Amino acid sequence: MFKKLEIVEWMDDSGKQIVHRIPQSGSGEFRLGTQVIVRESQDAIFFRDGKAMDTFGPGRHTITTENIPILTGLVSTLFEGKDSPFRATMFYVNKKTFTDMKWGTKEPIIFRDKELSMVRLRAFGSFSMKVEQSHLFLNKLVGTEGKFSTDEIEGFLKGMIISRLSDLLGETIETIFDLAQYYDEIGTLAKSRLGDDFGKYGIQLVDFYVQAITPPEEVQKRIDERSAMGALGDMNQYLRFKTATAMGDAAANEGGGGAAGAGVGMGAGLGMGMTMANMMGQTMAGGGQSAPEGAALVACPACGKNVSAGKFCPECGKPLGLTCSKCGAVVAPGAKFCPECGTKFGGGETCSKCGADIPADSKFCPECGEKKE
Repeated sequence: MFKKLEIVEWMDDSGKQIVHRIPQSGSGEFRLGTQVIVRESQDAIFFRDGKAMDTFGPGRHTITTENIPILTGLVSTLFEGKDSPFRATMFYVNKKTFTDMKWGTKEPIIFRDKELSMVRLRAFGSFSMKVEQSHLFLNKLVGTEGKFSTDEIEGFLKGMIISRLSDLLGETIETIFDLAQYYDEIGTLAKSRLGDDFGKYGIQLVDFYVQAITPPEEVQKRIDERSAMGALGDMNQYLRFKTATAMGDAAANEGGGGAAGAGVGMGAGLGMGMTMANMMGQTMAGGGQSAPEGAALVACPACGKNVSAGKFCPECGKPLGLTCSKCGAVVAPGAKFCPECGTKFGGGETCSKCGADIPADSKFCPECGEKKE
């Protein structure tokens, strides 16, 4: 008859603990005859000298040299087979399926995007796992890695997930604009590859889900702008849009010197905004012309471009021609009569600066103020 019987058991009241160690630190004193109670979805394993020894499945077990053969020589040699204590550690492994475990990137993943160059991405999701081979699990993760708390085990698995995800993103997609349609494919591929990785530690990856892969806020803003410019269908126009935006912001930021400075900054920003709006409107119209639809066009005598009627060509800056002093119409150089009102030219002179008609009794150009020579 054994002099003393000890009972060893563990109940996980939280339902969240993967491994439980008895004792919590160091090694405990066990005896032949100690009762080990193992519940359903549990395994109990003796651990000694950094190695898992024998595994007990669900049920009530009595420690003997028969069910732990490795103890036979140790106990009989030191204590002649009596009710002899020996020092070891007992690990209980919870083999239930742990669901809704979270994974996510602590630091952004660097991704080479074919359209946006280098992009930093954050990702998160969930997974389910269960310990399939307790002996392998303890030898690899506890004996080798020294990890047995739930947080340590979960952190170790998350590290493997992020490493695999980084590789998969580079293999699966070329630009983050395609991310949404590849979530399921990325999740399926990740589960397949991670299943092999988890299996090396005696763990089964039951489910794996990718919930979101997102860029930082500043990159998301660029994507939104790109979407807004999508109708243009021209990257050059997108770059012009960005340049105009940057110049407008810079002009607005310079207005920090009181109310007057603020007004100047706002005015400059508004001017750039109008320029940008005109550029977008012209491009969206599809013609790429400098004049709005329906406006009268005249041919510039210097560069030959069809432009809106005015005093100067918006393309080359040269005068478009004479201006009738009576009705204001633009008249081609050398014309003797205004094509709009019929006023006769030639009684006066033309301005050497802007080319406008100067009445004979006038000393200054009525258009630009240049003194008549």
